[in-house]
Amino acid sequence: MGETGLRKRREDEKSIQSQEPKTTSLQKELGLISGISIIVGTIIGSGIFISPKSVLSNTEAVGPCLIIWAACGVLSTLGALCYAELGTMITKSGGEYPYLMEAYGPIPAYLFSWASLIVMKPSSFAIICLSFSEYVCSPFYPGCKPPEIVVKCLAAAAILFITTVNSLSVRLGSYVQNIFTAAKLVIVAIIIISGLVLLAQGNTKNFENSFEGAQLSVGAISLAFYNGLWAYDGWNQLNYITEELQNPYRNLPLAIVIGIPLVMACYILMNVSYFTVMTTTELLQSPAVAVTFGDRVLYPASWVVPLFVAFSTIGAANGTCFTAGRLIYVAGREGHMLKVLSYISVKRLTPAPAIIFYGVIATIYIIPGDINSLVNYFSFASWLFYGMTFLGLIVMRFKKKDLERPIKPITMHLQMLMEVVPPEEEPE
Repeated sequence: MGETGLRKRREDEKSIQSQEPKTTSLQKELGLISGISIIVGTIIGSGIFISPKSVLSNTEAVGPCLIIWAACGVLSTLGALCYAELGTMITKSGGEYPYLMEAYGPIPAYLFSWASLIVMKPSSFAIICLSFSEYVCSPFYPGCKPPEIVVKCLAAAAILFITTVNSLSVRLGSYVQNIFTAAKLVIVAIIIISGLVLLAQGNTKNFENSFEGAQLSVGAISLAFYNGLWAYDGWNQLNYITEELQNPYRNLPLAIVIGIPLVMACYILMNVSYFTVMTTTELLQSPAVAVTFGDRVLYPASWVVPLFVAFSTIGAANGTCFTAGRLIYVAGREGHMLKVLSYISVKRLTPAPAIIFYGVIATIYIIPGDINSLVNYFSFASWLFYGMTFLGLIVMRFKKKDLERPIKPITMHLQMLMEVVPPEEEPE
């Protein structure tokens, strides 16, 4: 009698459990290699093929230009290490959104989510897709600028392709990211190796008196940093997908420590290669620095440069879309956006509504915008919230003392070095 009653109770419990609503959540499908690919693939987009002119036009000399590129890399690494502490302390997707929520409360997080949805993320996506479109169209219109309608239609098609891929599958999106990251590293390696070979052959004329005529005013250096940091933007992208990262306590900081110094080395060596082939005047007059480099060094195979630059930009756009969709999803989950944006495809386990909505907003930005205006639109808003997030890390040192900080000693010493916070006692 007792066994029969016990059996019946167990069957009732199973029946109750089966009737409970099942929740769908993001899956941990991204390993260390995918994490590094997202960082490298998102940072190395169109910036290194556009920004060399912008940095050089403000410094007006080779020496300060190379120093600015190195300094921007160091600053990006320090910022990413601060984000690594935040990401291992608060293991939620959404980038700055959950950090601002924990540090300041719902209002700044709410403002960030809407600023990201309406301004920062779509404008960044549009910038990269427009750059991709211009590089793809330029070989078909030699000697003249491609028609604006053709450029914008191709950019819209790129947005449609990327949003479709990322809505279909997390794994497919990560595979596409890995492939395009490998492709962009090929063109980076081609430019670096070609330049270093020419440098070894004695083409060092452009590096003589490299500080002569340099513009070292505060305004010029600030503008040079502004453009250099834009080329490094993307160093925080892995924090947007923390919930899908396998073993984030290990893989998040490791991907940052490997990925960003790799990008910094590539950027400095690519600039050295450019200056090996072009004078400062020639570089400033070039409509597309990488294409001019290819025409002078790789002819008759110079066609590979715009092709691989297109791969590079489309890979950066894919990484941006992959991570931005998670921010919109998390904000919707917290009730700061439309509830439908927090839905996950039961079959494909992707935040498809958030990604599709993001793609629609980015397409709208393409219609009236051009690259330069979008860069200015994007950068100011982004760095405002980056600064708030860095300050939030210090705020949480006092407000959230009980939270576990697996990599606190790293960022603590870096912040002490930068005099962001007063020295603290060494942890036991």
